[in-house]
Amino acid sequence: MSQNNPYSIPQEPLKPELERLWAIAVHAFGIVFEFFAPLLGYLLLKDRGPFIRHHVTESLNFGITMVLFYIVLAVSIIGWAFFWLPPIVWFVFRIIAAYKASLGEFYRYPISLRLVKN
Repeated sequence: MSQNNPYSIPQEPLKPELERLWAIAVHAFGIVFEFFAPLLGYLLLKDRGPFIRHHVTESLNFGITMVLFYIVLAVSIIGWAFFWLPPIVWFVFRIIAAYKASLGEFYRYPISLRLVKN
C-alpha cells in the first residue's frame, strides 16, 4: 500500500485463491492485449498481495520487452522478415506463465527485461 499518498484508499489484500486467479487472468489477457492488460493489472492489483504483485510485474516487464522487440524489428531492414516471431513467443510464454500461476508458483519470463521492479 502507498502510505505516501494521503488520498489513496487502502485496499484489502486478496485471498490466495483470488491472487492466483488474477495472476492467471493477467497472463491470459496478455495474449490478446499484449501490453495493456498487464499495465492495467499492475496499476490496479500490485498492492493486493505479494503473489499478484510478482505476476503483474513480470507480465508488464514481458509486455514492455515484446513492444521493444517489435520496435527493433520494425526499424531494422531484415527485421520485417521476422515479424511472425513475437506473437508465437508471447503466446507460448504467456501460456506457461498462466499455468505456473495456476499452480501457485512464482514464474519469471526467461527473455524479459526487468524494467519495472517489484
